[in-house]
Amino acid sequence: MGGGQWQVLRLLRGLRERGVESVLLSPAKSPLSGQAAREGFAVQPPGWRFPAADLVHAHDARGHTMAAVISRIPLIVARRVAFPLKRSRLSQWKYERPTHFIAVSRFVADVLMKAGVPESKIDVVHDGVPLLPLSSRTGAVIEIVKNASNLERDLLNARVLLYRTEAEGLGSAALLGMSAGIPVIASRIGGLPEVIEHGFNGLLSGNSQDEFAACLKLLEQDAAEAARLAVNARRTIEERFTVERMVEDTLAVYRRVLNAA
Repeated sequence: MGGGQWQVLRLLRGLRERGVESVLLSPAKSPLSGQAAREGFAVQPPGWRFPAADLVHAHDARGHTMAAVISRIPLIVARRVAFPLKRSRLSQWKYERPTHFIAVSRFVADVLMKAGVPESKIDVVHDGVPLLPLSSRTGAVIEIVKNASNLERDLLNARVLLYRTEAEGLGSAALLGMSAGIPVIASRIGGLPEVIEHGFNGLLSGNSQDEFAACLKLLEQDAAEAARLAVNARRTIEERFTVERMVEDTLAVYRRVLNAA
């Protein structure tokens, strides 16, 4: 599953722990549906009728479109991606329909506002990740996408995490690396600077291979600096990016929307 699907699953777990009933509408053969069903959550394939509920929380573009068309109850839309909104009349209508938006970062919130969504209709709720076992940091340098098939497993021994991207709403994979106490080198792009403070809990880099290589060389030559960044990275997750905080912040949005309905 991708980062967005993991966030949905973690949110479902957190809501259940707090006594909030929910139904997941997701394609029957998707990895998210299978995992949620194995964990005992109510799962249905998406259709043109919604189960009885107090609100709808759409987590992707298709869910947003369906809910915008048929929902007659408060609609909250999660926005996780960094690219600009389309300017068509249909897109404009689609983004006028939701009651509220949850943006994964301040950067994404700014993208929404530039497209005309009022700031009063947007809350920023960062991703939350579990606190992973601390990496032994005796293994390989992990580069996201190219050689990381099971990231949590690979992070058990990873030495450094490289996160080079052209667009990023926040960067949940970078959060996982930080959670495992690994120094992260990430692109200075999108929402990543909201997570990584350069020189404090990781390194931000321009996107060229040479710039990433220079950052990696710095860490490889200075073990004490790499260890300091790793400690601060883990502390950042503990203080700002836990699953518990993500769930509570999301619930706070739910309550405000329902109280205003």
